Amino acid sequence: MTKLLLSVHVLASILVVGPIAVAASMFPSYARRAGEEGRSSGAVTLLHRICAVYAVVGVAVPVFGIATGAQLGVLTDAWLIVSMALTAIAAAILALAILPGQERMIEASEKGEGGDMARSAARLSGLTGVFNLLWAVVVVLMIVRPGSTTGA
Repeated sequence: MTKLLLSVHVLASILVVGPIAVAASMFPSYARRAGEEGRSSGAVTLLHRICAVYAVVGVAVPVFGIATGAQLGVLTDAWLIVSMALTAIAAAILALAILPGQERMIEASEKGEGGDMARSAARLSGLTGVFNLLWAVVVVLMIVRPGSTTGA
């Protein structure tokens, strides 16, 4: 059962977090260009939709991660607690800053209010960078697992 849970957790991480990371990273430049041209962009809307839909599906990642951790008996290990905290912070950044920021940029470009697009895009790029960096740290923690006896 542990191997199945771990497999689903890793697959969900790759197939869900990966597209969010890529779409969120592409969004600011596409939105800035659309805003500067004073039009909405189907690509911008699609990138936002990918982020929003995959964010909902992304709940599977911590659910299967916690189930795997419980099965392995490592829920109280420091590396896993730190990983869960970083995952929660990344989710909060996505839900409370990135997705609303994308929505504001889409609305501004649709209204032809492209004047502040460069600043909004820069802020959103920074937030996305932090989101991606948090996930990179979580991946490293999952592989290295400080204090593990696997020799990794």
